Amino acid sequence: MPAITLTTLQSLKQKGEKITMLTCYDATFAHACNQAGVEVLLVGDSLGMVLQGHDSTLPVTTAEMAYHTACVKRGNSDALILADLPFMANATLEQTLSNSAMLMQAGAHMVKVEGALWLAESIRLLAERGVPVCAHMGLTPQAVNILGGYKVQGRNENQARQMRADAISLEQAGAAMLLLECVPSELAAEISQAVKIPVIGIGAGNATDGQVLVLHDMLGLSITGRVPKFVKNFMHGQDSIQSALKAYVSEVKATTFPGIEHGFSA
Repeated sequence: MPAITLTTLQSLKQKGEKITMLTCYDATFAHACNQAGVEVLLVGDSLGMVLQGHDSTLPVTTAEMAYHTACVKRGNSDALILADLPFMANATLEQTLSNSAMLMQAGAHMVKVEGALWLAESIRLLAERGVPVCAHMGLTPQAVNILGGYKVQGRNENQARQMRADAISLEQAGAAMLLLECVPSELAAEISQAVKIPVIGIGAGNATDGQVLVLHDMLGLSITGRVPKFVKNFMHGQDSIQSALKAYVSEVKATTFPGIEHGFSA
């Protein structure tokens, strides 16, 4: 397939075709995901848990993110590479610009930041300097200690109203994409309709413009044995990892994944 760009993703949203995204941390899986037709590779700070064995994403450093981004770039030919700014890497505007530059120079096409309205100024500055930004809202794992655990966000009307308003404001600030994690399906659908930029969901129902899962989760690999409600094991019924990756792409495109059972209500 031709190289995926922001223009490609915007076109997919306008056409109503779902966008497929998976986490990816190395060259081999980057190549495999390319062959399966995955459009966006997320070099996620989830690597702290699935690769490094930590109990959260907080220990991951920007240098480690840059290393894995460079690995993914070497195996990638077609997909858009999205890289996470890890915990406290965007604590100040100066840090945000410097650390984003490091990830872009390592091979990212876009950076992802966790938060809400307070991200607006840094998103504006990055966009002005040629760095596309994906704003990660809802359950933001870097804030797990503030949130009191991995809980669904936006269930009460005040939270939902604020999240809708923040999403619109971040788009106006220059965000090129939104990622909604563990958000009630109805709210995620409303936000997807309210903004013109692509909205990717994880545990946010199937009315968003696309889906993302952690690669290891969708392959049925888990250190802890705890499987989030929004995960499906795509290795079931498949004879190879490549087949599982293709099944994921196919089901997202057909809107058969996620099902109602993978989402949350208000």
